Amino acid sequence: MVQAIETKNLTLSYGDVIIIEELDLQIPKGDITVFIGGNGCGKSTLLRSIARLLKPKAGVVLLEGESIAKMSTKDVAKQMAILPQSSVAPEGLTVLQLVKQGRFPYQTWIKQWSKEDEERVNAALAATGIENLKDRPVDSLSGGQRQRAWIAMTLAQDTDIILLDEPTTYLDMTHQIEILDLLFDLNENEQRTIVMVLHDLNLACRYAHNIVAIKDQKIFAQGKPENIINQNLVKSVFGMDCEVTLDPLFGTPLCIPHGRGRRILKDAVI
Repeated sequence: MVQAIETKNLTLSYGDVIIIEELDLQIPKGDITVFIGGNGCGKSTLLRSIARLLKPKAGVVLLEGESIAKMSTKDVAKQMAILPQSSVAPEGLTVLQLVKQGRFPYQTWIKQWSKEDEERVNAALAATGIENLKDRPVDSLSGGQRQRAWIAMTLAQDTDIILLDEPTTYLDMTHQIEILDLLFDLNENEQRTIVMVLHDLNLACRYAHNIVAIKDQKIFAQGKPENIINQNLVKSVFGMDCEVTLDPLFGTPLCIPHGRGRRILKDAVI
């Protein structure tokens, strides 16, 4: 299987605190990969390191087989885009101005704004369904619209790999599904490699081809959701007792947490 991204012996830290230790990871090309794990386990830190936003303490990140540390910033930006957590646009910046920023890696002193740049920006607006919002300030949009605008910027960057850190945070249920459906379509229709951090285990199972569960600075398990998500994994990684059944709509693993709550008799009419 072709790997879009690999890490070898990767160790990440903040100061003397080790977050990820000696991690060997393979992210398949053309798949949706989702990082899961408890709070503070290093999911976002790992994503930042893959995007070259955090220098490793040891080890290497390979992008299409090449050490990312040896690549120029522009070359990395032409192959991989990242949407960090809780991105904030400058006040008054319009959607169109934001999306145009995705073309900056292709600009030089000699080669300024081109017809191709214009086409990529228009295609990104169309793909995310926000053409009618292009003249609106980003800070005037709803949460779902704003997230679409940021994703449009990453699409305009025209990379085969897109990294997203908790893209559904602060969104209601409708907008969560809207954003994940959009990313799913990009993967299905354009074979983009999508790598995400998600907190919702059930949504991760629904959308991911490949799940990476992180615990104790290492990979606890990796593989297709239907092959690795079970009661033992959820208990070990999240410290939570649960039942794992099948999603009645998709057939993917569905986690039902134990805990307190109202009980309705099985023969009650809903």
